[in-house]
Amino acid sequence: MSSGLPRDVSSDTPKNSHGHIRSFVLRQGRVSNAQRRYRDAMMERIGIPYAPSPLDFDAVFGRRAPRVLEIGFGMGETSAAIAEANPQNDYIGVEVHTPGVGSLCKLIAEKELGNLRVIQHDAVDVLRGMISEQSLDGAHIFFPDPWPKLRHHKRRLIQPPFAALLASRLKTGGYIHLATDWENYAEQMLDVLSAEPSLRNTADGCAPRPAYRPLTRFEQRGLRLGYGVWDLVFRRV
Repeated sequence: MSSGLPRDVSSDTPKNSHGHIRSFVLRQGRVSNAQRRYRDAMMERIGIPYAPSPLDFDAVFGRRAPRVLEIGFGMGETSAAIAEANPQNDYIGVEVHTPGVGSLCKLIAEKELGNLRVIQHDAVDVLRGMISEQSLDGAHIFFPDPWPKLRHHKRRLIQPPFAALLASRLKTGGYIHLATDWENYAEQMLDVLSAEPSLRNTADGCAPRPAYRPLTRFEQRGLRLGYGVWDLVFRRV
């Protein structure tokens, strides 16, 4: 999901303590009382605090199962729907914005989801410090901020170093599933992932939307208006 300020922002490119350019800008958005309440109550149970040490997924979930990481889950509707429909898998959602974290916490509580955990932190730090190599069965990045202006393209999340990092965390056969509603970003994503030697495209270009990814309300509205949506699915070889 989009993870930054409105798309017309300054050309500043803040970096985190490890030196990578952030693909998001923390905004002082309004947090509803319900979002704050659910976040405060649920993160003690389903939240994973950031720490620069590898996660023990079996200990976190209390079982051994396929593990899928989602980066930038927005308000969490898609994350919760996928986790509910696939109880055989475990999911870890990473998001920086408190309203989205609170919203997903509410959905987890209402749906009584035991296979979904949340990390509120920069995803690049999480990948580097918390996710071991060859430990993930899949990764989802749906509708990341497209930073559409040319001078902002360096802020886009999907860049060659990030693709290599994410691919290194996948098991052999593990997949990366990206989706965007910006054609130019889809083209860049395709170029970046195609150039990563450890990944292979599962389609000839963009892929049909996998059935497990539900259409969001925003996406449905865009499709009715004739806007495009592009999915890409690559696997580690």
